[in-house]
Amino acid sequence: MFKIVKKNIHIFTIITLCVITILSNRIYSMQENSTIYNFKANSIDGNEVELSDYKGKLIIIVNTASECGNTPQYKGLEELYQLYKAKGLEILAFPCNQFGQQEPGSSEEIKKFCSDNYSVSFPIFEKVDVNGENSHPLFKYLRENAKGLLTNDIKWNFTKFMVNRDGEVIKRYSPKTKPESMIDDIEKNL
Repeated sequence: MFKIVKKNIHIFTIITLCVITILSNRIYSMQENSTIYNFKANSIDGNEVELSDYKGKLIIIVNTASECGNTPQYKGLEELYQLYKAKGLEILAFPCNQFGQQEPGSSEEIKKFCSDNYSVSFPIFEKVDVNGENSHPLFKYLRENAKGLLTNDIKWNFTKFMVNRDGEVIKRYSPKTKPESMIDDIEKNL
């Protein structure tokens, strides 16, 4: 009987240590990526950008596409950018081809399309995946910190995330949310 109790205590101790180790790693990982400032992404021109470069700014991060029914939102996003950039707003666009293959172009084609059709002046980044195992780490973080309806997956192009001046995700907007309807939230957080 004593051997059985001793063996069970030994097994319990091993399991407890494993659980503590796993939880410690998760907490450490969450602390390491507690803001967007811990991430990097490549600009549309291929240059690595540290998101810590945007410290102190109110940021809207949006996955975009050039051949989508929501593509005209580029106009509204640019209008917001022009209206509020002097007050500290940044808009970061991340083209994505995961939804209906609506962003098939190269970086050069995407940049030209945005410039020619919508006079986009806010930063555009290289095409990324926003869902799945190949999703960009930033979008994994955004999905985990701003839950979606039914699932945390991004549902379509032009899903928008608002990030406060401390780099924390504070709100997620559906693809159908028009940029101009975000004005109250922008003014409240600037």
